[in-house]
Amino acid sequence: GGRKYKDNDMTQSTGKLWGGRFTGDTDPVMEKFNNSIGYDRIMWKEDILGSEMYAKSLGDCGILNSEEVVQICDGLSLVKAEWENGSFIIVPGDEDIHTANERRLTELIGKVGGKLHTGRSRNDQVATDVRLWLRNECKNTATSLNNIIRTACDQAEKHIDILQAGFTHMQPAQVVRFSHWLMSYIVPLLRDWERLNQLSARVNVCPLGSGALAGHPFGIDREKLSQSLGFQEVSLNSLDATSDRDFAAEFMSWASLLMVHLSQLAEDLILLNMQQCIKMSDAYCTGSSLMPQKKNPDALELLRGKAGRVLGHSTGFLCTLKGLPRAYNKDLQEDKEPLFDTVSTVRDCLLILLGVVSTMQPVRERLAARLVPEMLATDIAEYLVRKGVPFRETHHVAGAAVKLAESKGVPLDQLTLQDLRTLHGSFEEDVSSLWSYENSAESRNSVGGTSRQRVLEQVQAVRDRAAKLAADAAC
Repeated sequence: GGRKYKDNDMTQSTGKLWGGRFTGDTDPVMEKFNNSIGYDRIMWKEDILGSEMYAKSLGDCGILNSEEVVQICDGLSLVKAEWENGSFIIVPGDEDIHTANERRLTELIGKVGGKLHTGRSRNDQVATDVRLWLRNECKNTATSLNNIIRTACDQAEKHIDILQAGFTHMQPAQVVRFSHWLMSYIVPLLRDWERLNQLSARVNVCPLGSGALAGHPFGIDREKLSQSLGFQEVSLNSLDATSDRDFAAEFMSWASLLMVHLSQLAEDLILLNMQQCIKMSDAYCTGSSLMPQKKNPDALELLRGKAGRVLGHSTGFLCTLKGLPRAYNKDLQEDKEPLFDTVSTVRDCLLILLGVVSTMQPVRERLAARLVPEMLATDIAEYLVRKGVPFRETHHVAGAAVKLAESKGVPLDQLTLQDLRTLHGSFEEDVSSLWSYENSAESRNSVGGTSRQRVLEQVQAVRDRAAKLAADAAC
């Protein structure tokens, strides 16, 4: 539990890290308005780690003796244990996680706890905590992306022989494989993962040792401190280090594009589910309170809906940043709630999508029923190209064939050889091979196309690239 501060506590008056020059009480409404402990407490582990390494750095530069370093680190271990076992008590005056941890440390080990903050400001402390926290979340997000990608590859290989209609402008266009369609949503996730690895490097920069804004006065070894915390490099400018939230804005922008991709996939799956072309597991659907027959794809609808939430966080935070002068301003406290919620939302969405993708079942017969002969009109044009007819002419002939079928009231594949020869003399008996959806798909045999061989190549290429991205993320 907590106790009231005495003269040898962090301050002699208000019990706050900044209370020395204040004598009046803070308006209770202002206390609530100012406090961030309600949400930044999730960084308790990072805050303790940063303090432990900082204490050792203070020992290296002679501010703390070896006994004091041990005292502080042992005390921080006790504080950590309280957080882990749920016994840590937040008390009035704990306005943020930094204040709460230092207050409890001082209660446990006495006056020497007050030396921990020497040369350190909450400005560089909070920037360090958020970077440490986000760095770990980036790793977790990469793992989730990898799980989805591998699962989708498994599904693509399993259902390689299922054909479906491909659409442009929401109109039937050409024949594609279900696996080809599925991989069209997985390739963007590879790009998302690539961007995540890139931004993770910019997250992994150490601001600790920058002080409030002007730097550290006691000769602390920032390079060594950075390495002890697992950072790749130290920040270049102390003013920038304490006010930089580009990394948070970049993650939220990254998450916005990721969620756009997830939302697009969710929309397509909602449409396929509506047409009974895929079966969704009961685990990711709900029913109606009134209509007992309903099986609603709520998981997909929420994936689609939460994209707007993440986009809003990104846009809102950029608006917060745009008018800020150097260096730290309290506006920057507004980074955490949108960032934390973005990370949480992305985490949940990726887990849900993994479940949906791993359990969904394409319905071959229903997908086949959406194939219509008119989707083979381009194949007619290409047939004539192979006979030596210029494409612009063949395109016109194929359009005329569609019009002829409509005028006769028959599907395109019911036109006879004689019908087709009225349109062009190059049609021969072998034109009958056009009326095969499988042949149409197999004819698209360029790299990236929808033929069986090319789709399987895509799946393997995605697996290979995912393995490389996983290896890069581990570096």
